[in-house]
Amino acid sequence: MKQAEAATPHTLTRLRALWRKEALTLLRDRHALAALFLMPAIFIMVMSLALRDAFVPGVQSELAYAVVDLDRSAASRELVERLDGIAVLQAQGVLDDEAAGRSAVADGRLAFALVVPAGFGERLLARQADDNAPPLRVLADPSIPRAVQSGFEQQVAAEAARIRVLTLLDGLGRKLMVPELRRQASIDANPRVVSEAVRGGDAAGPPARVPSSVQQSVPAWLIFSMFFVVVPLSAVFIAERQQGTLQRLATQQVSFGLILAGKLLPFFVVNQVQAVVMVMVGRWLVPLAGGEALTLPTGGASLVALWLMTAAVSVAAVAWALLIASLTRSSEQATIVGGVGNILMGALGGIMVPKFLMPPEMQSLTQLSPMAWGLDGFHRVMLHHDGIAGILPQAATLVCFGLAVLAAAIFKNRRKIPR
Repeated sequence: MKQAEAATPHTLTRLRALWRKEALTLLRDRHALAALFLMPAIFIMVMSLALRDAFVPGVQSELAYAVVDLDRSAASRELVERLDGIAVLQAQGVLDDEAAGRSAVADGRLAFALVVPAGFGERLLARQADDNAPPLRVLADPSIPRAVQSGFEQQVAAEAARIRVLTLLDGLGRKLMVPELRRQASIDANPRVVSEAVRGGDAAGPPARVPSSVQQSVPAWLIFSMFFVVVPLSAVFIAERQQGTLQRLATQQVSFGLILAGKLLPFFVVNQVQAVVMVMVGRWLVPLAGGEALTLPTGGASLVALWLMTAAVSVAAVAWALLIASLTRSSEQATIVGGVGNILMGALGGIMVPKFLMPPEMQSLTQLSPMAWGLDGFHRVMLHHDGIAGILPQAATLVCFGLAVLAAAIFKNRRKIPR
């Protein structure tokens, strides 16, 4: 009994010494610290700003268009107004002539110039189509993707057809003296559509925000940076193995489990600091650069769930780093294997390319990556305001992955380090 009581403070002393050693080694490696903190911060800034409009429904694109109205009829003016009301592109008004439109498109000031030919309004009222009549023409910048050009053309065609139908109904109502048909001309044929984000948790709480680029970038690159601890951790571990430090610790009755515990906690703390710094970048630095500020849930349960996801990702990341260090023989090999492995997991897990932009068959493959599990868990909290119960599947899967990988690392190192 006395031996057990004496062993506990002795073990704690050894553990504190191991923690201090790992902390000093990590603090001296300035290049590793720069990679762990500066790399994800830069990625968050760049990707949040570059993909700002792609993630926010209703935000107008930087692409612009103008209309060259050669008809100057009531129908052409109505077409301009309707396009201005619903077009995703930025409307630049009406130009004087086609030459001005061509010049603006050629100079890159406009993506499209819509030319409304003379007689457009009269042809809308014609009973028979005139094959020789000049059509509506779109002068397009050749660098604009074909999908965007097709979308604009379809929108113009739909609005022109809508104006024709409403004009014919109004004329028919006047002739037949049917007020119901005449009033159709004043009815908005393009009904308003609104979106509502559906979230879990308390329905009486604040509404969930529409996902934005910063809500994708911050958790995505935070997860990637957490898994990037494979570089400094494996470098230290391999150096100690090559220099005989692990063997000397084993001869001094320091168990291998204690050696692992001495490495797990310092890097776990580093991951938590990474999380705080990346959230600060999303909340304050991204808005200063012109992006949207990161919003976090305010409920206590959601904040606890957010920390649990951070802890679960950290367990998986540090265990993965230990396994890479166990399987490789040099720090160069560990850097290559660990770096390539992280890039593959990031590409497959929706870190580099958001999951919803992938084809359906690729979306099902994202669940093969541990980074996808972490990203799903973060989104459950940040977008749906879920509590602890909502992220338990993702967190439990990450912890199980970490334990399995850690067990493999222990088995591999027990064979290398004499007892």
